Amino acid sequence: MALDGCGLVCKYTLFIFNLIFALVGFAFLGIGLWLRFSDGTRGIFQIEALNSSVFVTAVTVLIALGSVMLIVVVFGDYGACNEKRCALQVFSALLTILAMAEVAVGVVGYSNKDAVGLNIAEFYASMYTLYVTSGGDPVIGATLTFIHRMLHCCGVTGVPLVELAKHTCPKPDGFWEQIKMDSCPGVIVSVFDSKAELVMGIFVGTGVLLFIALICSIILNRTLRLANSPAQYIILTQSTSVLANPQPSQHGFVSTSYPYPVVSTSYPNPDPVASTSYPYQDPVVFTPLSAANIPVA
Repeated sequence: MALDGCGLVCKYTLFIFNLIFALVGFAFLGIGLWLRFSDGTRGIFQIEALNSSVFVTAVTVLIALGSVMLIVVVFGDYGACNEKRCALQVFSALLTILAMAEVAVGVVGYSNKDAVGLNIAEFYASMYTLYVTSGGDPVIGATLTFIHRMLHCCGVTGVPLVELAKHTCPKPDGFWEQIKMDSCPGVIVSVFDSKAELVMGIFVGTGVLLFIALICSIILNRTLRLANSPAQYIILTQSTSVLANPQPSQHGFVSTSYPYPVVSTSYPNPDPVASTSYPYQDPVVFTPLSAANIPVA
């Protein structure tokens, strides 16, 4: 279906957005499923006393968020690539819910920054303990390496010489850091305390990007609706002024064999037309009507 320039821009914008969204969703879902069914972490979910722990909650959130993101991507890509309005409407509804939830999480996290920092520090400590007790799970090790390098910290003690997972720690910047680095739980709490505005801005900015994708989806849906609307027609007939004052046709003839004449019309070289009239009857006028169908844009 032919789309205008704005429709094409929105279509390709949604495609790129859904591609990035799919990569993030696969990452969340993959990490969540690995932590849920890995040999080193599977036993945690089988202990009822730990079902409400931060680690179990975080893994559940990762799985749920990754699944929802992939469902949104399916509707968005199908609606944008195949130009299906129904799929775009579902995609817009799901995107609205995600955007509102993203902004709400950012605001709530900022208002409870101390509790959020402690919970994330507890989650990190659980991940570190699992890595050490499981014999070095590669996925947990990659996650710890990413956290250590991003925050420039080393383990739960900060002393590389005594850390059991010291190969996941970043390279020290100076002589002092070879002996003592910052511990990751303390850095996580301080980051959420000192940079809470930045964390909230990341959540709110992500929500804004979701709203931009929502606007593109609405514009594309409207463009498809206008493109699929059927053409309208107006039937033009002979004007009422001509009907009010009819004139005999050029090929008409007048029959005066009766007390009142009958005016009739005929076409070139017609067969003789037998007309019948009755006394005291008004003249009957037959006028040709012309019709034209003109499509209206």
